[in-house]
Order: sequence, then structure tokens, then C-alpha cells
Amino acid sequence: MTSFVHIDYAQKHPGVQRAESVVAGMIALRQNFDAAHSLATMLLAAVVAALVVVADRLIDSWADGHLLMVWVALWAVAFAAIGLLAPIAGQAARNLVLSAQEWSRRSANARAEDAFWQNALNDPRVMAEYQAAKQRSEQTHLTT
Repeated sequence: MTSFVHIDYAQKHPGVQRAESVVAGMIALRQNFDAAHSLATMLLAAVVAALVVVADRLIDSWADGHLLMVWVALWAVAFAAIGLLAPIAGQAARNLVLSAQEWSRRSANARAEDAFWQNALNDPRVMAEYQAAKQRSEQTHLTT
């Protein structure tokens, strides 16, 4: 007597499915990443931490054993700093990110021009195209 065993196997390996979901999650996280917001948060945290340390040093010399008052004063300084400095830190971070993007764009353009020039030095056809474009540019510039 012959018997056959029919076992249903999964079409995909569970480990592969988990890895694909992790990669999809990382891609989604990267797409939602805002460098300016993250930088602003870090700047704000650093400034608030510095202010709290300074306030702790000042209050510690004033309060002789009044720990609750010192604790309340430190938190008041922390919350006031967060409220007052958040817009400034956000704008500073946006300006920093924009200037970094502009520098990156200029650097990429310089590298591309250098690569084109090196190619033109080695290939007479590319050099002829470069010289023709330069002449057209000069003629257009003179007529306007």
C-alpha cells in the first residue's frame, strides 16, 4: 500500500519576511527623517542642559538645604529655556542644514566640472564640444 504525505510549506521563509519588514521600516524612517528638526532638538537640549547646570551652580550657593525650592527653580529654568529657545534653535538648525546642502551642491558641481575637464583633456571630441559651447556662450553674451 502506497501513501503520500502532503505537507503545506510556507511560500516564504519567516526570517526573510522579518528582514523585508525591517528594511521597509528603515526606508520609511529615512523618508520621514527631517535633519533640521533633529538638529534643532539636539541644539535645544544642549543649550537647556547648559542653562540647567549654570542655574544649579547659582542656586546651590543660595539655597542652604532647601532642596525642594532648588528643584522647582531648576525645572522653572529648564521649561523657560525650552519655551524661549525652541524657535531660535529651529531657525538656526534650518539655516545650518540649508548652508550644508548648498555647500554640498557646489562641491558636487565642482567635482563634475573637474571630471568633465579631465575627460576633455583626454578626448579631442569632448574638447571640440567644449570649445564650441564656449564660443556660442561668448557670442550670445556679446549680442545681449
